[in-house]
Amino acid sequence: MAADKKTTKPKKAKTKVGQDQQPGFALEKLYLKDVSVEVPNAPEIFTNREAPKIGIELNNETKPLADGYYEVSLQITVTSKIANQTAFVVDLVQAGIFTIKNIPDDGMEAVTSITCPNILFPYAREAIANFTVKAGFNPVQLQPINFEALYMQEKQKQDSKKS
Repeated sequence: MAADKKTTKPKKAKTKVGQDQQPGFALEKLYLKDVSVEVPNAPEIFTNREAPKIGIELNNETKPLADGYYEVSLQITVTSKIANQTAFVVDLVQAGIFTIKNIPDDGMEAVTSITCPNILFPYAREAIANFTVKAGFNPVQLQPINFEALYMQEKQKQDSKKS
């Protein structure tokens, strides 16, 4: 009878990894660390109807805090020029405190240069759009940024300088 048959499952080898040994990543706090909005040529700049030229500068920085805690800052500067006059400058630092534990050293730089900025960027993008509107201009909608490609370019530059 079928009820009399016993099936045994092969036993899997179990390796327990302690809680303090497992890799961990979490966003603890998100905040706008610094923001500056300048409209140096107001009000005259508002009478100019030419299309503005937008320039973007991007930088990120990582600062260790306590054991396993890191502050990652994403600085974005957006400059708009109309006919060789600066229409506005928005300089913003979006930051977050991240818990990053048990990540190998060779992977830590990638986490803080790719993963963390990918989390911070949408918040910085929204803030920049809001501040440009409050400054009296159309919103600047930043296009998505491929932080992995930027990281790889920077690594290639560093590697070529070493050679």
